[in-house]
Amino acid sequence: MNWTDRFSIAGRTALVTGGSSGIGAEIVKVFADAGARVIATGQSQTRLTAVAATTGCETIVADISTAEGCNALVKNALALSPRIDILVNSAGVALVGSVLSYSAEDWDRTMAINLRAPFLLAKGLAPAMIAAKAGKIINISSQTGVIALPDHAAYASSKGGLNTLTKSLMTELAPHNIQVNAICPTVVMTDMGKKIWSPPEKSGPMIAATPLGRFGEPIEIADMALYLASPASELVNGALMMIEGGYSSI
Repeated sequence: MNWTDRFSIAGRTALVTGGSSGIGAEIVKVFADAGARVIATGQSQTRLTAVAATTGCETIVADISTAEGCNALVKNALALSPRIDILVNSAGVALVGSVLSYSAEDWDRTMAINLRAPFLLAKGLAPAMIAAKAGKIINISSQTGVIALPDHAAYASSKGGLNTLTKSLMTELAPHNIQVNAICPTVVMTDMGKKIWSPPEKSGPMIAATPLGRFGEPIEIADMALYLASPASELVNGALMMIEGGYSSI
């Protein structure tokens, strides 16, 4: 198998949550370019249609903030394709604020989307992967699942939980030749990242503490997702792939 084949996902079907914007939309583009059949999900049909126009992906409008919405997404995805070869849990929310002022409602929403949804989607799609004896589950986590940042208690807790879920799923699914990994990026300059981190007084100290001296771009996360989705990463399992310019190494 030559190198292009090792990094190709031609003939595979991928479901990408949060595929209408940000990192998820970039992953949809990269996966489609690498030959996959891609099903993108999100809450906005307008934004999904825009992504589909440039990538040829299929779309499902879904609200994964509820268990019912997650179960409906699984059902609708399997109606389009009897087996999802690659699941990318990219949808997420970052409702930041100090612990003292944070609401229980925002905490619950953060956990529902960032942690419960990946669990329910993996649970729903894994049986077909097990039957096929092959599959890839890629969770888009965060460096804040490994290190602490002010005003990120809920977000960090959800991503720390997602990292542990990644390892737990791996232990159960590895015997069936299914790889489960997480990507832990630094701040990525999506619309959401720019909204939170654009002020120099906020971004300056973070960039100064990052050896590489910058934040990330969506394509850099999508390229890692392609590697984890491809045959090239068959031995990589239960890994937390840190893409954060060296921040957590010093």
